Amino acid sequence: MKPECAYIALGANLGDARAALSWAWAQLQRLGPARASSLYRTAPIDAQGPDFLNAVVELHIDWAPQTLLTHLLHLEAEQGRERPFRHAPRTLDLDLLAVGQQTVVTPSLQLPHPRLHLRAFVLQPLLELAPALTLPGIGRVAAYSADVAEQAIECLGPFTAPD
Repeated sequence: MKPECAYIALGANLGDARAALSWAWAQLQRLGPARASSLYRTAPIDAQGPDFLNAVVELHIDWAPQTLLTHLLHLEAEQGRERPFRHAPRTLDLDLLAVGQQTVVTPSLQLPHPRLHLRAFVLQPLLELAPALTLPGIGRVAAYSADVAEQAIECLGPFTAPD
């Protein structure tokens, strides 16, 4: 399988969110060439709880999307991720947004992610990495920027993994 560009959204709002995201970023770097967006702070959407820290990672990998998703779920579990209810606060959330131009529709995975263009906490860091990104079923991702302009998001600066 030829390496493709995968985009992964990282988020956390429980415990030491910055440490959890840095740990996840370090784990993802072990899988292949990668780069990260800046780190952002956002209020929860459709939920209660502390603010989230968010970023997006671009990862070049030759894994099948389902294999990558399984690995992401394993990383979440290592950080104590629980799913007591929809939109629950979380120690680590890793969402697979897209893998190349692949379209996947299964009970456990939809690619491109069906809501990636509706949330500033995904859209802004994604566009920082790939401003000209076009995805099947979504089109030119940057075209949705105005749609999320009312969502509060604060850039905290560069996102780096621990040494």
